[in-house]
Order: sequence, then structure tokens, then C-alpha cells
Amino acid sequence: MPDWLHLDALAIAVLALVTAQRLAELVYARFNESRLKEIGGVEHGASHYPLIVALHTAWLAGLWLLAHGIHPHYGWLAVFLLLQATRGWVLLTLGARWTTRVIVLPEAPPIRSGPYRFLSHPNYAVVAAEIFVLPMAFGLVAFALIFSLANAAVLAVRIRAENAALRGAHPVLDGTN
Repeated sequence: MPDWLHLDALAIAVLALVTAQRLAELVYARFNESRLKEIGGVEHGASHYPLIVALHTAWLAGLWLLAHGIHPHYGWLAVFLLLQATRGWVLLTLGARWTTRVIVLPEAPPIRSGPYRFLSHPNYAVVAAEIFVLPMAFGLVAFALIFSLANAAVLAVRIRAENAALRGAHPVLDGTN
């Protein structure tokens, strides 16, 4: 069999599971977005959302192209699994307020429980780590670094937009008050 046709069952399983997870999260996010908007949620920073979608789509497509024939490193996969546990903690903590967009309920206080006791943006920390860790599991160092830098640039915009939205909805969060 030609090298480019070499398939690794574990690599395909990992990539298929990550793809299915991301698609399921989009469905969950869409459900939550419509519900939040129905009860008065306001979206902020929508202009940068296509960049996030493009980045994540390119990351996942790139992994399918470059990693499908590489047997993953178990240590990096273990780190990735720990990140999934943390992702689950974030999703459980936010519940119906978790989305892939910035939607703020003006009358609802910010979440301060779960991982939000320790970090302002734990979901973004998990995503940043995932974008680095999963390519590393396949030995794709340059890929991991390039997408980590691109993600950092997008997250800088995203976090500024989210923080501004939260301060606007909850002025007490602004350190100047």
C-alpha cells in the first residue's frame, strides 16, 4: 500500500471522536443560543465569530489531512483526555448558558462556580490547550505552534469582546467602579 494511503485505526478513531464531539457541541450551542435570545440574551462580538469557525475548521481539517496515518502518542492523548474532562466541567458549570458565541443575559450574574472560581475564561484555556495538544499527539509540532499562535490572536479579540460585554451588562465587574 502506498504511504499516503496508510491508515492508523487509533488516529482515525481519535479524529472521528473529536469531529463528532465538535459537531455535537455546535448542536448544543445552537439550542442554547436560541433559548438565551428568547429570554433576552444579547449577542456581542459577532463580527469575529467567522474567524473562530474558520480557525477551528482549518485545524480539524488539517488534522484529518496530516494525522490520519500517524499512530498517536499515548502521553499526549492522556493530556487531551484530561482536557476533555475539564471541558465537561466547563459545560456542566455553564449549562444552558454555554454557547460558541458571546451571548450575555443582562439580568443574570456572571458564573463564578466550577472552574470559573479559578479562571475567568476556563473554556478558552481548554481550547487553547487542545489546539496545541492534539497535533502534538501526532507529532505535528509546527502545526501545533502555527494554530496555537493563530488561536491566540483570535482569542485576544474574543476575550476583549466578551469582557466588554460582561462589563456592559454588569458594571460592577469593571475595576474602575
